Amino acid sequence: MKRINQFVIVLLLVGCIGKNSFAASDMFVDEIVTKANHVALYQGDDSKGKLRLTISDKQGRKREREINVLRKDIGSDDQDQMYFTYFVAPSDVRKMVFMVHKHAQVSKDDDRWLYMPGLDLVKRIAASDKRTSFVGSDFLYEDISGRSPLEDVHELIKETEKYYVIKNTPKEPDSVEFEYYIAFIDRKTFIPMKMQYFKKQDRLYREIEAVSVELIESNKEGESVLYPTVTKSIARDMETGSTTEMSFSNIQYNCGLDESFFSERYLRRPPREAIQ
Repeated sequence: MKRINQFVIVLLLVGCIGKNSFAASDMFVDEIVTKANHVALYQGDDSKGKLRLTISDKQGRKREREINVLRKDIGSDDQDQMYFTYFVAPSDVRKMVFMVHKHAQVSKDDDRWLYMPGLDLVKRIAASDKRTSFVGSDFLYEDISGRSPLEDVHELIKETEKYYVIKNTPKEPDSVEFEYYIAFIDRKTFIPMKMQYFKKQDRLYREIEAVSVELIESNKEGESVLYPTVTKSIARDMETGSTTEMSFSNIQYNCGLDESFFSERYLRRPPREAIQ
């Protein structure tokens, strides 16, 4: 359940600079993690954009996915969120929809739905499936909707000129496949630039890296705001040798998305904002 300090990844999608930026000194580790979580997931009141996933196996064979993504926050203070992802290409997944109602309360599982147009079937995705592959890529379902910082114990193990390096250990180790993960958080923007996941005996088996960051301009309450946003990231699976590149384009923040778009009624007939 919840927010992993990424996406997009996942999705994707987030902290401002300038007058809205965070001071990057003399902070406790939980403050750093909270700010990084905001930057990774909560920038703007809502957002939309286009994702391209390029999946490469160890033989170099490639597959692609094109996805439109909508995201809306519910309430304030980095709490609940909703995601609506509409698959544009290729033809075998076109019109498929993945929707998430993310709950900030750790004891409450996120609600996830997958609509498969070929079968005209809406499937609920169980909490136990959150750490499985997202549509055959090297990103996981939890990478897309996020992992809550409250699920891990955080330790600042290193500071460099560029990064806060934080070790994150699950409070419930039996609920995940990794022993811990290391996050490299940019000291200026608080963007998580790299996440490394380790199994027993400190064996690195998975990594997500942000390789391109851009400033996206938006209007919030009548003022111009710049949001530093990850526009390209790469997930690598050291066990299978596969990689997935995620590119994010046509990004907009503070779009005024209607909350009703994120309901089951729109799984079969997505709103225009998700299709365009």
